[in-house]
Amino acid sequence: MLENKPKNLPADQRRAVTVEAVIELAAEQNPSEITTAAIAKRMNLTQGALFRHFPSKDAIWQAVMEWVAEHLLARVDKAIAAEKSPLLALESVFMTHIDFVASHPGVPRMLFGQLQHSEDTAPKRMARTLIGRYAERVSALIIAGKTQGELEAGIDTSAATTLFIGTVQGLVMQSLLADDVQLMRTQAPGAFAIFKRGIEAIR
Repeated sequence: MLENKPKNLPADQRRAVTVEAVIELAAEQNPSEITTAAIAKRMNLTQGALFRHFPSKDAIWQAVMEWVAEHLLARVDKAIAAEKSPLLALESVFMTHIDFVASHPGVPRMLFGQLQHSEDTAPKRMARTLIGRYAERVSALIIAGKTQGELEAGIDTSAATTLFIGTVQGLVMQSLLADDVQLMRTQAPGAFAIFKRGIEAIR
């Protein structure tokens, strides 16, 4: 929790603490209902002090989405680098994504919320960019798996990528609906096993 954070922090640290506060609040309530007053209260600051670091609420949301993109993709890249084969890397990415969301349940609430906006805001563009960059990594692994003979050569890369991402999102959504973030961790191995069975090369 953030209540014990000192008031006088360097600008970069203050922005990082603001992002942390928003992610915590998003895990507790509808992200669209989070106000700058609530963020400032969580940080034990005035709204004026908060706006010294962010010119607008949209700027706060953009910083949050940038944090999510940076940290999720860094974990994904680390998971890929640690595995010797594309199929093992796909499984590692799947489990890494689930673990990231289970550790930060406010993140999917914010991501889904941004994508639902009718206007083309900077945070919404950042959310789309994140999904696109994530999909590129998954597609590259699927293509490598087909090239190396681990995956069926005839599978549709785009469809398989969509199914991979959709399976993660489905687990996350069901977990949020059940109000049990650990549910996704419990169900993830079985879900990936079914996905793997559909794309793995028959030997």
